[in-house]
Amino acid sequence: MGTVPTPEQALELVKRYNQEEFHLQHAKTVGRVLGWFAREYDPGNEDYWISVGILHDIDFEQWPQQHCAKADSLLRELDVDESVIHAVVSHGYGLCSEVEPTRYMEKVLYAVDELTGLIGAVALVRPGGYEGMQAKSVMKKFKDKKFAAGCSRDVITNGAQMMGISVPELVSKTLEALTQTE
Repeated sequence: MGTVPTPEQALELVKRYNQEEFHLQHAKTVGRVLGWFAREYDPGNEDYWISVGILHDIDFEQWPQQHCAKADSLLRELDVDESVIHAVVSHGYGLCSEVEPTRYMEKVLYAVDELTGLIGAVALVRPGGYEGMQAKSVMKKFKDKKFAAGCSRDVITNGAQMMGISVPELVSKTLEALTQTE
């Protein structure tokens, strides 16, 4: 049985394999959002959720063609707990991994990974950034397939379905998580 890194340790691990500020910021953002969801769905386990969120793309910068597969081997070499490895690898389900998200936290990670990218892109085109952003603004951009085309609407939709909520509700909760933890 491996260890579960603290959020600070998770960030240090990510920094070993990622130098680009974009990737580091994305790791922190997804970790923050997962921590927010944990407060609602799994109180007391926020650090666990945050660590998983931070670690989810540990391999992406150096090994984009082996994304999730390389994360599996890296995290095993680092003696990280199997539950963390499963969660990290499952976020690429259907894209670069056949490991299905089974726990609720994994389903949230699967959904919000792409969604935080879309919301971040919306913030970039708004004069006030995240300030005052409404879910309906994000949904308008969600429907525009050319906007932030790299953010998979199918993954976001499937993730919301896995979580048992609608896409607008997922957008609203994720937006709240992003703006309350800024």
